[in-house]
Amino acid sequence: MNVFSDLYISGLDFFKERLDPSSYLLDIPVIYNIKHLEFNNRVTFFVGENGTGKSTLLEAIAVNLGFNPEGGTKNYSFSTYDSHSDLCDAIRQIKGCKSARNGYFLRAESFYNVATAEDEYSRGIGGKPMHYHERSHGESFLALVRETFQGNGIYLLDEPEAALSPQRQLTLMIEIMRCVEAGAQFIIVTHSPILLGFPEAEIMSFDGERIEPCKYEDTDSYKITKMFVNNRNQILKQLFKED
Repeated sequence: MNVFSDLYISGLDFFKERLDPSSYLLDIPVIYNIKHLEFNNRVTFFVGENGTGKSTLLEAIAVNLGFNPEGGTKNYSFSTYDSHSDLCDAIRQIKGCKSARNGYFLRAESFYNVATAEDEYSRGIGGKPMHYHERSHGESFLALVRETFQGNGIYLLDEPEAALSPQRQLTLMIEIMRCVEAGAQFIIVTHSPILLGFPEAEIMSFDGERIEPCKYEDTDSYKITKMFVNNRNQILKQLFKED
């Protein structure tokens, strides 16, 4: 572990004994087996099949950092449904040598609520309303990133591709690079083979018994997309063949 890391979070320690013995979290292999996790890059992706613990861990990191479980900045306290796990109480941050001045937890599934909170917050401080609900889902999502994300911050994104077309995913990559070059750190859960292609990003797979580093070409997102694009007719014929 690099104790002189210039990342805002250089790693996490896990203490599963703090979890209730009957917790469903202990049935998730990577959660049960993990004791320590290191971050070595300003952009880290969590990949894996549904149910492998990616979003659960990202949410725990966010709550442990002080973010609202449904998304937003550390100043947001709205709640429409309290569903976050107690994994946040079983992890300890390992901080780098710098402190983040900014940050955001952005989840595609609760973006509507965050957009509402952003508009209300801007009005409350006498600012200009952002009018996110007057734009498409994808455009408002990107507008929030452009207007809110800066350097010197840590940003946690949960499946941002759900709101974005392939072209807009490329736009998001530009915004991520803008922030990274200004010193930001990102941890992102994604299934997008486009976002996963971000230059020199660290990719962590949740598909096994433990969280393991993974090359871009070895991700299922890349392999399955490539296989489908190159063999579409054959795959569809096999997929829909009669029993």
